[in-house]
Amino acid sequence: MTATVDGALRLEDAGASAIVLPSLFEEQLAGERVSSRASRTNNYEACAERYLRHVSRLKHRVHVPVIASLNGTTAEGWLEYARFIERAGADALELNFYHVATDPLEDAWRVERRVIDIVAVLKESIAIPIAVKLSPFYSSLPHLASQLDAIGADGLVLFNRFYQSDIDPEGRSFSRHLELSTSADLLLRLHSIAILARSIRSSLAVSGGVHEAVDALKAIIAGAAAVQLVSALLRHGPEHLTRVKSGVEQWAEEHGVQSLHELRGTIGLPSTAEASAFERENYVRSLHSWRGITALSNT
Repeated sequence: MTATVDGALRLEDAGASAIVLPSLFEEQLAGERVSSRASRTNNYEACAERYLRHVSRLKHRVHVPVIASLNGTTAEGWLEYARFIERAGADALELNFYHVATDPLEDAWRVERRVIDIVAVLKESIAIPIAVKLSPFYSSLPHLASQLDAIGADGLVLFNRFYQSDIDPEGRSFSRHLELSTSADLLLRLHSIAILARSIRSSLAVSGGVHEAVDALKAIIAGAAAVQLVSALLRHGPEHLTRVKSGVEQWAEEHGVQSLHELRGTIGLPSTAEASAFERENYVRSLHSWRGITALSNT
């Protein structure tokens, strides 16, 4: 939707507070660079120029912040393309990290260290704000988040979605299709936002599972400073954003809430010393909340 000026304008008219552009993938640019050398054309530069022109056009047409998105694979690529995006005039940059650990010799520390090192270099190299979009599968998300916070990450976006391939038994092959999120995807985000909200200074955004006004309210109460909508708008069109915002405003009015700042982070985890015990208790109580547990316990 943000890949065209008309799509971005529809989102702004519907009440979007900011526009996040499609990710610029390092593989795409690297592939076009190889193609350019082989065919003596200039596909790589043409692709980069298209992204630059799109950012520039949006900056002249919309009045909300334009946030570019970068999905890199190498340290050199992250730096080169981040500088390019800054020169293009983006208001901020979302670093869309997507790394699936497949090497049994690479430990968890090295996986996290790669993210921290890249963000540290980019914070020293570009001036625009940086948001870091993470997956939920790091061994210690609070530790990684605190390290990113310490080196100056302006925001954390939770979470990137992993799109796993299915298996086709008949063809003995992989089957790929993208399923849009539902509100059920929100619970993991709420849990992690609530853990981080009281321990880091970086702004927190929820990505994935926000479809209705109640979803946005839950995210804010957990501690989110922003929510991102994609699947809901793909299903219902940009105008659905207006309905979500109106629903939030109506709820706030009915409950005497003057500002969303009053709600943000009102439900979070206790202090670090008590958080582990709280998590354990929550786990046990959730398990025993199933209606059949009493009958099973009495047999």
